[in-house]
Amino acid sequence: MPTVVVPVAVAVFTVVGTGFAQRFGTGLRLLDPLGGILLLAGPAALVARRWNPPVVLAGVAGALLAYLAAGYPFGPVPLATFVALGTTVGQGYRRAGYALAAVTFAGVLAVHVLRYPDLGFPLAGASAWLAWIAAYVAAVELWRARRERREQAKAAADEARRRQGSEERLRIARDLHDVLGHHISLINVQAGVALYLMDDDPEQARSALTAIKQSSRDLLREMRSTLGVLRGVDEEPPQHPVTGLARLDELVEATRAAGLPVTVEVGGEPRELPPSVDTAAYRIIQEALTNTRKHAGPARASVLLTYTEDGITMRIDDDGTGPAGKTDGGDGLPGMRERAAALGGTLTAGPRPGGGFRVEAHLLTAGDRS
Repeated sequence: MPTVVVPVAVAVFTVVGTGFAQRFGTGLRLLDPLGGILLLAGPAALVARRWNPPVVLAGVAGALLAYLAAGYPFGPVPLATFVALGTTVGQGYRRAGYALAAVTFAGVLAVHVLRYPDLGFPLAGASAWLAWIAAYVAAVELWRARRERREQAKAAADEARRRQGSEERLRIARDLHDVLGHHISLINVQAGVALYLMDDDPEQARSALTAIKQSSRDLLREMRSTLGVLRGVDEEPPQHPVTGLARLDELVEATRAAGLPVTVEVGGEPRELPPSVDTAAYRIIQEALTNTRKHAGPARASVLLTYTEDGITMRIDDDGTGPAGKTDGGDGLPGMRERAAALGGTLTAGPRPGGGFRVEAHLLTAGDRS
């Protein structure tokens, strides 16, 4: 609530209630200017209750004890003290709140015994007040615990959103790397072919330029799709096939056109895969073939897909003579490993027996949430 609303409400209630108490003759003396100051000191101090709750509680309690010790009428004067106690405990100053509440309660009892010695110790009244205080503190503790749980839940949700955003950025970065690496390398190869054959074999050069046009079109389409995710504007279903193993034949044909012979073999019972697994499988094969074309030198490549009960296994081999590992210090192999790990799978890469290089990955479909 606003800082001033509660103090004003407490002040009005306290003044009106104390006026009624004075009319019925409680207290040893009538309210005077000093009594009015002490009566309003507590509500006025509540304005700063969020700045330093224990200090405000101590000040409000002091004003209460001074008011009672002077013998003024006893109305709803402790209300400001209750509000200050609730703020102190609610904001986590529990020990200070409990200690000041105990001191204040003992002080009120002492003032009563000293001011009204003929009435003796007010055991019944003290027990009733103690029960009210305990109930009030229990309610404040319950409210504080619920507020902390809400804050913890909100913090956990915020952290989950940040983690999800980070994972999405990593996924997009991998997609951009794979898309750019594959298509740019194809364009580079075909451009070299076109320049070399421009004069001697115009028809072959024209075919290379056609391949460049097709690859650049595919690149623009996939870039637009990926960037659309970043902008959050792709609300309509895609007009082109979603990247996945259904487009493996296109990938193989483009790779062959770039000068790398590729064979494909499929084992097991082919079936529809979850979208995330389907996309990851395609991207891993795409990146492996791109690395082969860039680093293996004169080579042939083979792709073996095996559908298993719990997922799909891919093995991409080449017989090239390039350097083991065939990486350019970029994100190729790490990106492939991240894709596999994100789906609970595995990926290994290294020289294969007899020469060449092998990339082997196993992606899980069980429990996939996509």
